[in-house]
Amino acid sequence: MRNVVLLGSTGSIGTSTLKVALDLPDRLRLVGLAAGNNAELLTEQTWRHQPEAISLADPEKARALQNVLGTKIQVFSGPEGLIKLATLPAAQIVLIAIVGTAGLQPALAAIRAGKDIAVASKEILVMAGEIVMREAQRYGVRVLTVDSEHSAIFQCLDNQPAASVRRLWLTASGGPFRNTAKEEFPGITVERALKHPSWVMGRKITIDSATLFNKGLEMIEARWLFGVGMDRVGVIVHPQSIVHSLVEFVDGSLLAQLSTPDMCLPIQYALTYPDRVPSDRVQTHLAKLGSLTFEEPDLERFPALNLAREAGEKGGTLPAVLNAANEIAVEAFCNGSLRFDQISETVATVMRRHRRLEHPTLDQILEADAGARRDAWDVIGGGPPK
Repeated sequence: MRNVVLLGSTGSIGTSTLKVALDLPDRLRLVGLAAGNNAELLTEQTWRHQPEAISLADPEKARALQNVLGTKIQVFSGPEGLIKLATLPAAQIVLIAIVGTAGLQPALAAIRAGKDIAVASKEILVMAGEIVMREAQRYGVRVLTVDSEHSAIFQCLDNQPAASVRRLWLTASGGPFRNTAKEEFPGITVERALKHPSWVMGRKITIDSATLFNKGLEMIEARWLFGVGMDRVGVIVHPQSIVHSLVEFVDGSLLAQLSTPDMCLPIQYALTYPDRVPSDRVQTHLAKLGSLTFEEPDLERFPALNLAREAGEKGGTLPAVLNAANEIAVEAFCNGSLRFDQISETVATVMRRHRRLEHPTLDQILEADAGARRDAWDVIGGGPPK
């Protein structure tokens, strides 16, 4: 039995994690659940899974929920609530599935409390990969991943040293605009961008999949997770989304992990690692698929990949700036303040403005993040919506 804290229980990764927990009642026990402001769904989850403690972003909603639940289950709130859940004495692993930067402090708190972490929030390693991996080594805990691509690489590496790797290949579906002419990009609507061909995900990551920023962020994550340079991380487009990623070894061998797209599989592997536990949830029929195809990404139509490579190679505070500027640009696109093709343009402009710091402290990373958000709104014009 492994005791799990789940931060972000009402999002797409969170709800998939709850399915895995229900599949494996003898292996996984949810001792903590945190949500944003979806008090109704969190209440349902709490009654079903009976955790020791939960947390909501809004203190008033948390107080109201405490009155409903009584004293048996503790209800925390705000950023402090996430820290309390991440450091629960009973917890053995903390799965962080919070969109944005809110998961960074809880991740570090969990590590320093001796908990393994499973990362679904890209921002944690993109912004502070150097600090997170250093702290994990210092406290002797594991940093696991529930991204399908990084899970695939982790499984293929199977504890082989980084020196045995020639290249890590992250696969990308290509998103909904893989075959869309660049001239059409200015007219792409939010509704079109949210129609992903392979995965059902949250709003932000679905837009990132359309621009390929998600793959750029994954490149930076891979650099930290697996201890290789950015020059050894590549992207290959694979529209069927069956091959989740590959490892090319120095002897020329390629190992890949294949399965029908379903986030329950990498979530289960992270939470039960190093064991493989039986599950009938994912079934893959290769003969029915017929063929698997691969192609080079078009860097002219999808400049996000080059921007991410630049940020990852230069390092320091630049990855945090890339991430923050992209978050604001996606928000502006979704509220109609920015065209689809201007998302990458905005990020590039903010990156050019930034004065990079090497080996930053956490405070310097957070300052760079905040500054990049201000710069992004300045580039877009008009400021954030009231």
